[in-house]
Amino acid sequence: MPEEPLILAQDVHRTYLLGKKVVEVLQGIDLEIMQGERVFLCGASGAGKTTLLYTLAGLERPQRGRVQVGGEDLYGLSQRDQSMLRNSKMGYIFQNYYLLPELTALENVMIPGMIRSRSARARAMELLKEVGLEERMHHLPAELSGGEQQRVAIARALVNDPAMVFADEPTGNLDSHNGGEVMELLLDFAANLKTTLVVVTHDRNLAKLGDRTMEIVDGQMIGEDGASGGRTVSEY
Repeated sequence: MPEEPLILAQDVHRTYLLGKKVVEVLQGIDLEIMQGERVFLCGASGAGKTTLLYTLAGLERPQRGRVQVGGEDLYGLSQRDQSMLRNSKMGYIFQNYYLLPELTALENVMIPGMIRSRSARARAMELLKEVGLEERMHHLPAELSGGEQQRVAIARALVNDPAMVFADEPTGNLDSHNGGEVMELLLDFAANLKTTLVVVTHDRNLAKLGDRTMEIVDGQMIGEDGASGGRTVSEY
């Protein structure tokens, strides 16, 4: 039996209304992503890559088409079941970190586990140690650098051991050095945990580090490139 894709998008359309103008952001996207793949979505600003990421991640319902995750029709689920699926099987990393300012790094990482009514303290501490923040876990976000905050966000995304992680421009607010370190860290985690990784980035050099780079132009998939051949950030 051939392996089934973990994420499957079929004829996905997404539109927005800007004043009286209808803007077609996604125009019939078809996409398959397998378990453990590291896929990068590239394209110009406004091409639709972030909208596609959010649609695959259960955050934006398409007007037409279907998204399946693990064989389940994502948008055919009730809101409660969608929320449970997102919390148990998905992790999210955003460009602006979205850490709660009144909570420490450790408490921020624990939040997804607490939503599931279980203690995530030990796993959160383990992850913060792995991302190099063992000495910073009791600091508030305002006391951390941008690179450190993004490392906290990575740990938070992984605390429930999700099957897939969605990252929207995870290095967009970082300098090239910190951005490279964060991307290496994320790719290493994905490889070691066999986690599916879907990343939106404008940086084509970083995108070459994944298994596939997919190009989106005006809401349509126009092509893809294959594996990077094991290159690292430092080679670019």
